[in-house]
Amino acid sequence: MSDNESENTVGRILVVEQDAERRESLLTRLEYLGCEAVAADRTTASGDDWSAVLLGEAGDDTGLLALIRSLLAARRKIPFLVLNDGADGEPPAELTGHPAWPLAASMRRSELNRLLQRARRYGDGERRQRLTGSSADIQAVRHAIEQVADFDTSVLVTGESGTGKELVARTVHDLSPRRDEPFVPVNCGAIPPELLESELFGHEKGAFTGAVKSRPGRFELAGAGTLFLDEIGDMSLAMQVKLLRVLQERRFERVGGADSLQCRCRIICATHQDLRTAIAAGEFREDLYYRINVFPIEMPPLRKRADDLPSLLDELMVARSPEGADGFRLTTEAMEALSVYAWPGNVRELGNLVERLAILHPSGVIGLKDLPEKYRQARTSGGAGTATSPDLPADGLDLRSYLADIEIRLISRAMREAGGTVAEAARRLNMQRTTLVEKLRKHGLNTDALSGN
Repeated sequence: MSDNESENTVGRILVVEQDAERRESLLTRLEYLGCEAVAADRTTASGDDWSAVLLGEAGDDTGLLALIRSLLAARRKIPFLVLNDGADGEPPAELTGHPAWPLAASMRRSELNRLLQRARRYGDGERRQRLTGSSADIQAVRHAIEQVADFDTSVLVTGESGTGKELVARTVHDLSPRRDEPFVPVNCGAIPPELLESELFGHEKGAFTGAVKSRPGRFELAGAGTLFLDEIGDMSLAMQVKLLRVLQERRFERVGGADSLQCRCRIICATHQDLRTAIAAGEFREDLYYRINVFPIEMPPLRKRADDLPSLLDELMVARSPEGADGFRLTTEAMEALSVYAWPGNVRELGNLVERLAILHPSGVIGLKDLPEKYRQARTSGGAGTATSPDLPADGLDLRSYLADIEIRLISRAMREAGGTVAEAARRLNMQRTTLVEKLRKHGLNTDALSGN
């Protein structure tokens, strides 16, 4: 497939470039790739459905600068391709919290095509992104989000790594009155302690070695939106004191600055750690804990919401299958293996598996033999210690109800795979058609709903 053919579905690209000669060159290259390229001017509407923004030099053109700010404030995060003179250039600070990738002016067409496809896939994924599942645990999370979204209350999202804590924070933001303002995430554990203060509060020129120009921090960039502090349990005690002061006084100063700036954003924090244990060990401040833990939301691990696995798989398959592929589906055996697996990496691990399978098997049926060994072993070992084969509780287990839940889940999956055809589903489950009909009636399962019709 040629570049020109593969790019036909990329959509509309907005080109922001003050230099007329370079702007025309960019428009020509994009149109050659099959894009609808539009040069930005003072009359461009920020609300248009742009697939991506190619950002060059805006200079001091107030019209272009205002357009960029309105695009950054848009509720749907529009991907930015940032033009620079070198392939290793960093996106400007104003794009913090927004999808942005550097783009060298000398980039070849194939590389530009790859970035544009990535921007289009991001836009599709952003529109699809949501809390998926119908288990009791995930319904409780949805209810908690709906309760707190309209208030400026501080929220603490807890849960194991990979469970989707940032998705909870984004959902709270999207349902709140601040939805049209920026959502700015910060991973406190990924930034060196000596740089975190500057990253959060910004710095003035000359504040420290390497500070060649003033730069706003994440609190400023969040504006009246939402600042998401992920892995706050990894924050140093010294930084915790400074954060507590900001939360109490709602004001802060840039590093090396004297002006006091107002904190207008809502704060949502998240951690995979047990902060009470960290407090007992002297590693987390108790006063900060009570300040951020006004409204706790716990994201359950995937092993405790195995009922959500089919719907999560369906959504991830659509999102991550290569362009043009019909997507793959799993046999009952493969699905059973994934259902009994412990999922230590949670939904993130599931997403990685789906991406791998989408590359190796872009369409067709994936059987047990096609899964990586650790997932096959979970089935052959009986899934000991996992969600579908737990340790026997001290106070006993309702075995009949437990086995019925497993039976319902496998029958539902088989019916979906068979497109609602009872005979085919019975063959997949290795049982008589009349037996399956009896079980469908027994469990009150609707064949139309199970077929996806």
